[in-house]
Parts: sequence; C-alpha cells; structure tokens
Amino acid sequence: YFTLGVCFAGIHEEMLKDVVRTRSYQNVITQNNFLFKDKIVLDVGAGTGILSLFCAKAGAKHVYAIECSQMADMAKEIVKTNGFSEVITVIKGKVEEIDLPVPKVDVIISEWMGYFLLFENMLDTVLFARDKWLADDGVVLPDKASLHLTAIEDAEYKEDKIEFWNNVYGFDMSCIKKQAMMEPLVDTVDQNQIVTNCQLLKTMDISKMSSGDASFTVPFKLVAERNDFIHALVAYFNVSFTKCHKLMGFSTGPRSKSTHWKQTVLYLEDVVTICEGETLSGSMTVANNKKNPRDIDITLKYAINGNRCKVSRTQHYKMR
Repeated sequence: YFTLGVCFAGIHEEMLKDVVRTRSYQNVITQNNFLFKDKIVLDVGAGTGILSLFCAKAGAKHVYAIECSQMADMAKEIVKTNGFSEVITVIKGKVEEIDLPVPKVDVIISEWMGYFLLFENMLDTVLFARDKWLADDGVVLPDKASLHLTAIEDAEYKEDKIEFWNNVYGFDMSCIKKQAMMEPLVDTVDQNQIVTNCQLLKTMDISKMSSGDASFTVPFKLVAERNDFIHALVAYFNVSFTKCHKLMGFSTGPRSKSTHWKQTVLYLEDVVTICEGETLSGSMTVANNKKNPRDIDITLKYAINGNRCKVSRTQHYKMR
C-alpha cells in the first residue's frame, strides 16, 4: 500500500513540478479573467484540483472538478483547506457516467495530453464533455494542439538501447531487438542532435474536431540542415490557447524548456546517411489500438534517394 501511495502522489508531484505545464495554465487563467469571471467551469480530469483552484481564484461563478481516481478525495480536502468549498464542487467518477447539477457550462478546461500527445490521453473524454455540456458560445481550453516531427543523429543511444541485444554476455538475443525497435522511447533529446528541419504533421482544433480525427495519415518531408546520419525520428507536440487576449501556449519540442512529456523517439532500422539539402520523405499513420484504445499504433513509411544513401522502408511501432 505504501509504495502505491508514493507512486500515486509521485505522478501528481511530477505534473505539478512541471513548471512549463502548470505555469502555462496558471498564466492563461490569471491573465484572462474575462474568460472565467462569473462563468461556470468544468475541469475534466482534475487531479489535485490545481486548475480548478486557479479558475476559482480568477472569479469563476462555480467550478465542477471531475476526477475518477482516488485523488478526487484529496482534491476535496485541498479545496476545503484552501477555502473554496463554496465555489468548487469535486465530483468523483467518470465523465461519461456522471450527471452535472447544471445543464450547460461556459468553459471546459483540461490537461488531457499524453506522451506523443495522444498516448493514454483523455481527448475523447474532453470531446464527450464538450458535446454534452458546453454552451453554444462556450470555450474549450486549450483549443489547439499540434504534432510535429524532426530527425536526429543518435548513434550512441541507439547502440546502447537497440544493438545491445546482439551480444548479451556472449549470447545472441537479437530477437528482442525487433521488439525494442517497435517501442517508441519517451526521452529528452538534445537539440544539437537535430539534423533536419521540424515539420508540422497535424493540427487538432479541440473545439470543433470529432474523436475520429485523432486517427490520421499524414505525409512529411524532412530536409537535412547538415551532412549527418539519421538514427531516429522524433515527435513532439505544441498546445495553444487562442481565445486569450494574446496567443498563449507551450511546446514540448527539443528546443524548448523540457516538460514531463519529453519527446517521443522512433528508431529507424536503417542508419540513414544524409547530405545537407537532401530530403527524407514519407508518411506517418497514427491510430488507436483496436484492443486497447488508450494505446497507439504508429506506421512509419520513409524513403531517401540521396548521394550516399538510397532506402525505402515501412516500420510499425506500438505505444503500450
């Protein structure tokens, strides 16, 4: 029991200490009172209730904080301790299964993003809440999210993580290598490893999209900015709050301050030798896993027809 408690608190500690994440939301709320003053707010997946507390402080008429885990009990206590019991109602349960005491809300706020934006995310839950409770002129925060792609040189780490299985204390365990290649790695990438430009893959408008839009196939063209090797592609996401006085948001990219989402690294079977100005092109297909919708299947097609390297391949990855 003890270790479970520590892990559970640890997850929330990590998210709260993610200054980029928490400060971004705080700034959006405190610097845009007009969005919250005298408004009814729904906080989807409230966790510790930190966003609800920000909203209450910004003058919200009432905040309904929905949380399905045992953290809901803590959130109730936190709300009470901080004197906001009159303004914030914590509801323990699944968004899809609860009744709200009001027919409509003015604002839906949520920190729903997962690794690779979509892994184990709560986007469908936010869209469900939007369709059920959001007033016609209501706002969803954040309202835009975008997925981006770049390519990196990563010989040292690939050697350590993937090639390791070729010789394990003198034994060939390379069959595990295939498995290791299929599992995207969530890690922090040094911006000096970036070899190509960064490309926008997909933008999602959370106020208008349907849940099916989170599955897609998109083309990409990555142009080398120097002569180097490419060992992996790297995906990251940006989040925007466009309804604010001025555009606000944050990036989880390798050139931005790091967040708990880090970046998602997809190792290539080939070591691609690329010269400045050459293009690695292809497409990425992202879909919810049929058996477990919280998992993601990624199909990557890539090709290069360069001076030093000609290759064309399709690889499959599973985020589990």
